[in-house]
Amino acid sequence: MDGNGEGRELLLISGMSGAGKGTASKVLEEFGWYVVDNLPLEFVGELLERMQESNSEPRRLAIVVDVRSLGFDEHIAELLESFHGSSQAKVLFLDASDEALVKRFNNVRRSHPLQSGDGLVDGIERERKVLEGIRGLADVVVDTTTLSVHDLRHRLETPFGELGFDFHLTVESFGFKYGVPVDVDMLLDMRFLPNPHWIPELQPYTGREKPVQDYVLADESIEEYLRSAVTMINLAITGYRREGKRYMTIAVGCTGGKHRSVAISESLAGRLSGLDAVDVHVRHRDLGRE
Repeated sequence: MDGNGEGRELLLISGMSGAGKGTASKVLEEFGWYVVDNLPLEFVGELLERMQESNSEPRRLAIVVDVRSLGFDEHIAELLESFHGSSQAKVLFLDASDEALVKRFNNVRRSHPLQSGDGLVDGIERERKVLEGIRGLADVVVDTTTLSVHDLRHRLETPFGELGFDFHLTVESFGFKYGVPVDVDMLLDMRFLPNPHWIPELQPYTGREKPVQDYVLADESIEEYLRSAVTMINLAITGYRREGKRYMTIAVGCTGGKHRSVAISESLAGRLSGLDAVDVHVRHRDLGRE
């Protein structure tokens, strides 16, 4: 795969049926990717070989592969091997909770491709087992369970949007009561901090506002905690770069995702924004859900 034309990027898109691969493909096209969907897998190798011999467009090629693809069982291992370890080739995996997938299939009134006469949940379970190898090799995993189209665009913009940064870092706040994000590389738990929720004058504010930020950051332990977190993240970035990975997501959690995790995410992102050639993006997953 490293023999491709100079400067060309390759992306393999896969994931659960109903997790948003079609929407992600449209977003990537906006970012300048040429997307090929549902090509029989035996022809994908030939396509890549032809592109290796050419320096013409497209410079950013994305190929959608899933259980619908003709020849999936026979050729997927070989295709993944060609992508694995290449600095120019990445794998994106779209996922969602079983509940979200069931709801989406019911809304469009269509069966799951692996349902085979059984229940919808049975088809989803079979697909998870089939795709677990691809998910394990993915450079970027995006959980679309709670994402709107707008949110998905922002989530993909960091790793696959404009070029120019050596490393892309997302700091994402969340509430534990809404579930732990599955698409993260490091998790920080802020529930050890005093909760502004129990302070009547602070309860209406969020962690993006100064009264809550001042309260949370005034805790005597947080300065040392944040310094240690920055050191830990720096070490991880160094290791990821060495291994050829350019993307990292830090999840910062508290009970509801409104106060402590939001304030700490904003502060942590500010401390990390000065790192050389690192693009830092902040996302607040559960802000406004209460």
